[in-house]
Amino acid sequence: MARIGILGVGAVGARLARQLVSTDDDEVVLRDERRNRVEVVANSLGDRAIIDRGALDDPLDVDVVVLAGPARTQSPVAEQFVRRGIHVISTTDDLTDVRALLALDQHARERNVHVVIGAGFAPGLTCVLAAHASRKFEQVDEIHIAKSGTGGPACARQHHRALGRGAIDWRDGAWDARPGGSGRELCWFPDPIGPQDCYRAELPDALVLVPAFPGVRRVTSRVSATRRDRLTARLPMLWPTDPEGGPGAVRVEVRGRIDGRGSVLVYGAMDRPAVAAGAVAAVACRFVVAGSLHRFGSAGLAESVDSLPFLSELARRGVRAAVFEGEAGA
Repeated sequence: MARIGILGVGAVGARLARQLVSTDDDEVVLRDERRNRVEVVANSLGDRAIIDRGALDDPLDVDVVVLAGPARTQSPVAEQFVRRGIHVISTTDDLTDVRALLALDQHARERNVHVVIGAGFAPGLTCVLAAHASRKFEQVDEIHIAKSGTGGPACARQHHRALGRGAIDWRDGAWDARPGGSGRELCWFPDPIGPQDCYRAELPDALVLVPAFPGVRRVTSRVSATRRDRLTARLPMLWPTDPEGGPGAVRVEVRGRIDGRGSVLVYGAMDRPAVAAGAVAAVACRFVVAGSLHRFGSAGLAESVDSLPFLSELARRGVRAAVFEGEAGA
């Protein structure tokens, strides 16, 4: 049994805590600035849930700390825990947070600490699916990520902001800045989500995927959006969101060479994003506690874990992927 700290008990943090208590028999220590919220979550989990009233970056006696709070708050907290020699798992999908977490790599290596970046639906599950697809290729040339749906109010606000900000693609060995809301592409997700118009946004997926795939020529990411989403992306979010988030899906397309021929492999998954993200973070905790990550330092899941056992454990928890296989033209 491990002792896991969870900082932030919104839609994702609460799902993660339930996974750890019910499936893994772990003890969880919960911190959140919303006192009423943390008490409700702790009371629903039973004796293995402990409320800690400290500030988010105060010392904590745990094996691993999971950062499940709002975007742009995770990297400063992560730095404090890395300095104390505590492993960190971040669920962030914020570009600024991911850049700052990657910059902690040397400090984490010096202290033999793991910093797992983007342990959620996307990035997170998408990274593991990309790594799993790559096992079939002699060389991975392109990776294209698309996602639909949000994990709760904080996630919805983050996606809203991201759509109005500049995107980054990886093209032929360099970063390529593109306007948010551009690059419309019809992406087919697993049923019942189906086809959705997806656009560029300020998404961090390429930052964690490029280091995991040496020689990859293109990495892009998109998010589904309606016309209203695009028109209002640069304004404050004015409409209410589902407290737990609605259904969502991810799509991972990998292109490269198999037996000398150009080929494409597409994986997808459909679930409530908060549920799937909680499961991904819980499995990441198991891998950290077991010492199963590939190296110390800061990295995404594609660079950190063996994809098959990770996906097998996710499937045991009810998060499963579907596959479509085709062949690219010459």
